[in-house]
Amino acid sequence: MDPRPLRALSRELVRELGMLSQQCGSLALSPLEAHLLIELESGPATNQQLAERLRIDKSNASRPLARLAERELIAWQPHPSDGRSKQATLTGLGCAQLNELHRQMDEAMAETLAQLAPEERERLWEGMRLYRSALSRARRQQGYRIRPIAPEDNAAIAAVIRAVSAEYGLTADKGYGVADPNLDFLHETYQGEQSRYWVIEGPDGAILGGGGIAPLAGETGTCELQKMYFLPALRGLGLGRRLVLQALAEARTLGYLRCYLETTADLREATSLYESLGFEHLPGPLGCTGHDACEICMVLEL
Repeated sequence: MDPRPLRALSRELVRELGMLSQQCGSLALSPLEAHLLIELESGPATNQQLAERLRIDKSNASRPLARLAERELIAWQPHPSDGRSKQATLTGLGCAQLNELHRQMDEAMAETLAQLAPEERERLWEGMRLYRSALSRARRQQGYRIRPIAPEDNAAIAAVIRAVSAEYGLTADKGYGVADPNLDFLHETYQGEQSRYWVIEGPDGAILGGGGIAPLAGETGTCELQKMYFLPALRGLGLGRRLVLQALAEARTLGYLRCYLETTADLREATSLYESLGFEHLPGPLGCTGHDACEICMVLEL
């Protein structure tokens, strides 16, 4: 997908939702002030906490909070555990204003949903949920970089694979990937025309993970997803999903028809990731991978 049309659509959504307006509905509340009141609905919060929730600078939250306090919609109270901080809390007048805000916004959204059939509403919900998740992952991944492996990465990625294997008990004597004789030479191993390997750099340039694809011996048109390992510092950021998606896109470009993988129940998070991307379980292995320690075999039609 070309990002430019999506950016244009996002701008149109912002305009249609009135986020560039000076007020929400008929209320004398700016969109930012409305967001602050909604956040305080769940309980008191400091300026810093509110700024973090709204993804804005602390200084950009201070002025609207001051305006809300002047109109007696919020009040400041001492922080129960930090004498240097104060918490904002809704006043009775603020609660009333928030209830009216919800009423007006709910009515406006009901009018919007009335334009859609039930199945269209479901597609809208799913699409918005996916878009929100993608935006959140992209934000958390700032400072990290996925790039092709270089010769100088060999030692670092081998250390990552050994560390993660030890963490999960995937020892060499059981035939797992850590026993691969080429483990210390992954750059050279993945230089074939139909092979690719990527590493993930952290904000400080350290190699924190990697993964790649290579032809599956004995299966024409099939690649194998190989050596996907991530240190704890990478987990939970969505970078595993992003790397697999990049590998699948490259596999299609290279002309592969299927992507195969083998994993183990010990790597529960990995299995869940592959399932979420459409990989299907197989009753047994495909091709000749050269190892038989992984009991879970999966494939995805490209």
